[in-house]
Amino acid sequence: MLIPRPRPPRLTLRSLCRPLHSSTRICDYVAPPDPISNIRPILYDDPVSVTSESLRHPYSLDEFRDDSDTLEYQWKLQRQQLDAFNDNFWRDSNTRFEVAKAAALRGLPPHSTAQQREERLGKFYRNWVLQEATRQLEYNAEWRRRSMEEIALAVRVSYHRLKARFMS
Repeated sequence: MLIPRPRPPRLTLRSLCRPLHSSTRICDYVAPPDPISNIRPILYDDPVSVTSESLRHPYSLDEFRDDSDTLEYQWKLQRQQLDAFNDNFWRDSNTRFEVAKAAALRGLPPHSTAQQREERLGKFYRNWVLQEATRQLEYNAEWRRRSMEEIALAVRVSYHRLKARFMS
């Protein structure tokens, strides 16, 4: 009787490189969407700073922190600020949109047809897009600027992490 041999695990670059890491894997989580802003908040799984408590020093080691800790903290704050900026914009925009849409529909007669309702909503949507165009462009420009700053900071943090991995 032949017993099938189990397949050896498939080797990938990721599976070969993961054992080289001395730290646990860090994952960010995405929460359910906010009912008003429709933005799905990100719950960041930031690495825990490791301190060696076994050594005794005459001074606090926190006094002599290197630049990478400051960068990590700055990056964390910048991510949270960008997420808050994004959420606040869409929360305000969606709230104003729903109020304006309800006001547009209130102007219809009580026994209006579906076609009349769709025509009213079509005019409303067109006017809304035209009315919000400059606000949308300003938001997009500011969001892009902040995102690029965050990406630049993330690159610096990644560089410091890589450098620390090889220097320690």
